[in-house]
Amino acid sequence: MLYALFCISLTTEVYAQTSENNYDAELAAALGADDYGMKSYVLVILVTGDAKITDEKQRNELFRGHFANMSRLAKDNILVVAGPLMKAEPKRGLFILNVSTVEEAEALVKTDPAVQAGIFTYELSALYSSAALMQVGEIHSSIQKLTIE
Repeated sequence: MLYALFCISLTTEVYAQTSENNYDAELAAALGADDYGMKSYVLVILVTGDAKITDEKQRNELFRGHFANMSRLAKDNILVVAGPLMKAEPKRGLFILNVSTVEEAEALVKTDPAVQAGIFTYELSALYSSAALMQVGEIHSSIQKLTIE
């Protein structure tokens, strides 16, 4: 049994350290990838806040600001992935931010008008994931037929 565990461990280690033939060093560098094709991000979970804004015009304006802020961060290559969480109340949505620290992410999240108004609060976590996420925005713009305004 111990021998079998040693073989599994050795096999896993060998596979984890092999290089694929299609490795693109230039792309890896451009995306900020480490040797495993990974990089650091910060995951933001937006949570329903305490604010109860019933004025529809004010609420719509805050959400327009929320989406404008997201667009700005995406154009600046900071917002990598975003989307609503479906049927997960009180959790409402997520961002993956291209920043190295939770402190940087928090400063950026605080620029969101919906966060400032208390519609959302947030949870922050360091995330280690594929550097390929950096290409989601570019790919998405090629397949997006309608925009959110």
